[in-house]
Amino acid sequence: MALTVRERRVRTRLLPPLGGDAPGLLLAALGVAAALAVHQAVPAVPKLTAAVVLGIAAAHLPGLRPVVRGVARPGLSTAGRRLMRLGIVLLGLKLSLDDVLGLGWATVAMVLAVVAATFAGTWWLGRRLGLPGDQPLLVATGYSICGASAIGAVSQAAGSEEEDVAASVALVTLCGTLAIAVLPLLQQPLGLGEAEFGRWVGASVHDVGQVVATAQTGGPGALREAVLVKLMRVVLLAPLVAGVAVAVRRARRGEAAGQAPAGKRPPIVPLFVAGFLVMIALRSVGVLPDRVLTLAGDAQELLLAAALFGLGSAVHLPTLLRTGGRIALLGLGSWVMVAGVSYAGVLLTT
Repeated sequence: MALTVRERRVRTRLLPPLGGDAPGLLLAALGVAAALAVHQAVPAVPKLTAAVVLGIAAAHLPGLRPVVRGVARPGLSTAGRRLMRLGIVLLGLKLSLDDVLGLGWATVAMVLAVVAATFAGTWWLGRRLGLPGDQPLLVATGYSICGASAIGAVSQAAGSEEEDVAASVALVTLCGTLAIAVLPLLQQPLGLGEAEFGRWVGASVHDVGQVVATAQTGGPGALREAVLVKLMRVVLLAPLVAGVAVAVRRARRGEAAGQAPAGKRPPIVPLFVAGFLVMIALRSVGVLPDRVLTLAGDAQELLLAAALFGLGSAVHLPTLLRTGGRIALLGLGSWVMVAGVSYAGVLLTT
């Protein structure tokens, strides 16, 4: 899209020409700083949620719009791809196999059932509603695993369009943010104790930060159970990404059966997923000191915040609104599905 003379002048004034990815990465860093400030002022707003919202806002503010669409676009796209991969690798350090297995096999089976039902049901509903591109796949991934982080991982394996990724992240972030306000109001009417509420939150809320913000309203016991169940869902990210990579390889092989190959086939296990698994192993064997784990956790949040700011900046609201009714219906249907299946699972395993 061509920029007007006035927009080019604004862009130059706001971000001098640094070349390459530098302007976009600088803008992403400023977005992360703003997200941290928002979280500091309003602790109930997770940093990653604030980063997505600020990215969307930057893409539509008249003063910043020409910067986001122009000189900053390459760096913002790099943040959404490469920084997302690094953040996902470090996410593995939050997981320990001992913690997951300590939940008990009944809870592990419940989490597997919730993830499978949510993923299959959301993907099917998205296809039935006629959502474009990879949106059904990406929304299903975000709802069933771990929100925007899972969407970023699967989109890398599937080679999804940036517009599909941005729309899916926006929807999953919105619904996960609403859960922070809605789910605590349902604890008493549903008759859930502290531990049961925590498990329900961990099995049904998308992003790790949103899980923490929601579960802490039920007390320390609820928070512990929620985080453990949530991390069990995160463990399933690796096999899901590997499955998507295999499906993409087969699809490309079929497309190339009667013609020249369309391009390089994705690996069955992408490098960043292998790194994610290595980090889980390191955390499980206990070779890393607490100080390193703390620093890695801080770095992981900053990397994911920068990546989500970049993805948020790719959201184009007029385009999103053209499928607004269908994507909103998918979000509502999937939200009811994951909450309902999770609630049934908690009742059956406690």
